[in-house]
This record gives sequence, C-alpha cells and structure tokens, in this order.
Amino acid sequence: MSAADRTEARPVWQAGILAFCTSASILVMEVLAGRLLAPYVGVTLQTYTAIIGVVLAGIAFGSWIGGRLADRFPPKYLLGPALGLGGTLALASVPIVRAFAENADGGSVPVVVGLTAVGFLLPAVVLSTVTPLLTTMQMSSLEVTGRTVGTISALSTAGAIVGTFATGFLLVATISTTTITGLVGGSLVLLGVVLTLLARRRPQPGSAKGPSRIGAAALAIVGSGAFGANITSHSRCEVESAYFCATVFTDATRPTGRVLQLDNLEHSYVDLNDPTYLDFAYTQLFAAALGTLSPGPVHAVHLGGGGFTMPRFIRATRPGSTNIVLERDPELPKLVTRKLGWKPGSDTRVRIGDGRVSVQSLSAGSADVLFGDAFGAEAVPWHLTTVEFTREVKRVLRPGGLYVLNAIDSGPNRFVKAEVRTIAAVFRYIVVMAPPYAFAGEFGANFILVASDKPIDETVLRAGIKARGTDAVVLGGEVRSVRSGRVAYRLPVALRNFASQSGSAPTVLTDDYAPVDQLFTRSG
Repeated sequence: MSAADRTEARPVWQAGILAFCTSASILVMEVLAGRLLAPYVGVTLQTYTAIIGVVLAGIAFGSWIGGRLADRFPPKYLLGPALGLGGTLALASVPIVRAFAENADGGSVPVVVGLTAVGFLLPAVVLSTVTPLLTTMQMSSLEVTGRTVGTISALSTAGAIVGTFATGFLLVATISTTTITGLVGGSLVLLGVVLTLLARRRPQPGSAKGPSRIGAAALAIVGSGAFGANITSHSRCEVESAYFCATVFTDATRPTGRVLQLDNLEHSYVDLNDPTYLDFAYTQLFAAALGTLSPGPVHAVHLGGGGFTMPRFIRATRPGSTNIVLERDPELPKLVTRKLGWKPGSDTRVRIGDGRVSVQSLSAGSADVLFGDAFGAEAVPWHLTTVEFTREVKRVLRPGGLYVLNAIDSGPNRFVKAEVRTIAAVFRYIVVMAPPYAFAGEFGANFILVASDKPIDETVLRAGIKARGTDAVVLGGEVRSVRSGRVAYRLPVALRNFASQSGSAPTVLTDDYAPVDQLFTRSG
C-alpha cells in the first residue's frame, strides 16, 4: 500500500463498525431466508441446510473477490458501491424469491437449493467483499497488522451474532419479513451512497478520479427501484408469525367451509356452522379412532392446534369433554378465533410452547387420547417421532388410552415404516390406516397410526371408516415380545411385510438417530 493509500485509512473503530453492520446484515438475510422460502417449500432440515450452505458459499466467494479487488483498486472507492449494490440485492431478494417460487415444483433438494441461490447468493457475495476492503484500508504498517485484522474480524463476527439473535428472537416475531428486508437493504443503500460521495471528496494525488456523483445517483436510483419492488411484492401470508406463514381461504364448493394453510401445507378444514363436518380424510380417520373409546366425555390432548378441527368435533359430539391444545405458535390460536369461528371456553386450554416439552409437562395418566398432528412442512418434526417421545406419550395416557398420529409419506414410505416400528417398541397394540394406494407406495398420503396398551377394536374402527365413506385399509394387531438374549418385538402379521426394515432406515427412531427428513424425501 502506498503512502497516499495509508492516509485514507479510517480509525479502526469506524472500520469495525462498518464490518459489524455488514456482517449483521448478511446474517439477518440468512435467517429471513427460511421465512421467505417456507410458504413455497416448507421448513425442513433440507431448507436450512440449503440456506446455510448457499450463504456460506457466498461469504467465501465474496471474501476472495474482495481481497483481489482491494489489491488492484483503491478500496475506498469500492466500499460505497459494494454496500449500495449489496443493499439493492438484499431488497431484490424478496420479489425475486416470490416470483421464482410461484413456479417451483415441490420442496425437493434441487428446488430448495436453486431458490436459495437465486435469492441470497449474490447479496452474500457482494456484502462479503466489504470486510476485506476495510481490512486493506487499515493496513498502515506491519507492526499493527495482527491487531487490525483481529479487531475487524472480531467485530465482523460480533455483528453476525447480533444479526442472528436479533432476527430470530426479536425481529421476526415483531415485524414482517418485507419490512425487515426493507429496513436492512434500504439502510445499506443509503450508507453506500453516502460513502460513495465521501470518497470523491479527497481524491488521491496522482490516482484516477474517484466515483462521481453520477455513480452515487445511480446507486440511489437502482436501490429505490429495488425498495419499491420489495414493498409492493405480493406475500402469500395472511398472518406471518415467527413460525408460520398462515392463510385462510374459503372452500369454493362449500360457502361455510374454511381451509387453513400453514406455509405450503393445507393443514386444517373447518365448517363455520357445523363442527361435526370433517372434510379432510385424515380427520375422518381421527374420528373413527376416537369412536373405539367408550361413549361419553373424554380428556383429549392435541399436539398441534391447526384450525382446532378436532377440539370442535369433540366439543360437539362428546359434551363434557376437555381438550388441551399444545401449540408452539402464539399467533395461530388468535387467527383461528378471528377467522375460523373458534369460541374459546373453559373446556379447552391452550398451552403455547414446543410440543415435546409440553407433553413432558403433562401429568401421568391424564389423557384418554392424544392426537399427534404437528408438522414442519409435510414431515412430522423429528423430535416428536422418537421412541423416547413415544414413551412420554404412553406415560400421559390412561390405561386403554389411544395415541393417534397423523403422518404423511410417499414412495417407499420409509418414514412411516420406521415410525410403525418405533411405536411398536413402546405400545402393545398398533393399527395403521391409509388408502390402498398409499400402502402400495403409488402416491403420497396421510397415514394414521393408532396405538394403545389395550386391544383396539378393529371392527368398530372399520365400521366408523365405512360410515364416513372413507377409503382406508386397516392393518394391525398385537405386538408380541420376543426374547433372544435381549428383549425385542415382533410386529403383527398384517403389518410385518409393510413395515419390514429396508435399506439404511433405522430399526427404530431415537433421539440419537432420527433422520426423518431424509426418510421422508421423495427422491430417496
């Protein structure tokens, strides 16, 4: 670096603040990527893996490019344009993702990685050039190189931490994704314009003239256009919470019917005037399973609130019953009350929190039935599938109580097969209900798994299915214990061929090994 270049070095704290803000912005966008993609591809392990991988690739490539540019050009002239362009790309990520995602076909790994790259790779690349530019500007002597690099690197990392925590714990729960990206991107564009103008005020002797007012004006115009596209882009979300993009729409064939969509999954159907009307096949199978219990009031636990379809049904068909709804999203019950006609009452309590933690807080032997209807995208959250969690469910149920789990799978049905084996390791009786084509692996479908420590009346179950006109096959029976040096189990004959272990699928899902998203992936 020439003597003239050294005179342009900023105080290290100023450079550190710029590095802090830039890194914070990158991590804000990384966290927001999950919310932007969720309405189209859901929230799965693949989604977050793609986001983290793409953004890290952008940071690595941007750091490399920034270092090379800093060696060839005066960094002070590049700093403003890098911030302004990075802010513009951050603003553009919202309309770009929404435009491309409308035509995305499912949530396969290539689709998720592609959408992430289209929306967030370039902002990460451009903004990551800033730290090498700042570091180079501060290299006034070899004696302070380590101190300079360490300070800027530490503040850059601190910015990334603050950006992550602030977005995940505060911003997403407070304001919309569009507003957050508008604030972050707009601030970066404004800062870029200011630094571009300041760099022109003190050109270096003997060097080419720095960026002109025309360059700053161009950044302002392009940034303003991206800001406008950001705030006018259409969002699918009627309510955007920290957990879901939620939308309620009317059934075109039934004026009183309402459908609740969470992210990319149509989760619940309710009839505003008839709580006994069950439209989705899986809720009809839930009702058939409930019918195997003795008539009269029941104490029901619902893992996942959705549209409160089953609490409504139980309230209407079994007066005197009580419901506990375990829901992680505090905004969802509000939406259900406001848009889906739910009337809170003393018979139903809502507990906000993680499903597994909430189940662990329930008293032993306190429930007649526990309905598992929680999803992240189309897959059951992995920590709600393991043998350890299933033991907690059994602890909560009374003797003869039912565990009724809704699971979606397709193709080779690897997840459902693993879950059948997992539940069979805990409960003595198990039944699986699904359409014939689902058992054959021809199409994806809902599988309803019913488990108990007492025999499940399959005659009553089949009668309930027939009464509702649902096309479902019932497979199940008694799980038998086998001793061969260790206690093991043998599935009922009816389920043995279907749930036989294959490939790399685990025998049972455990807290130590539960690759639910991978088992569910259709391409697997």
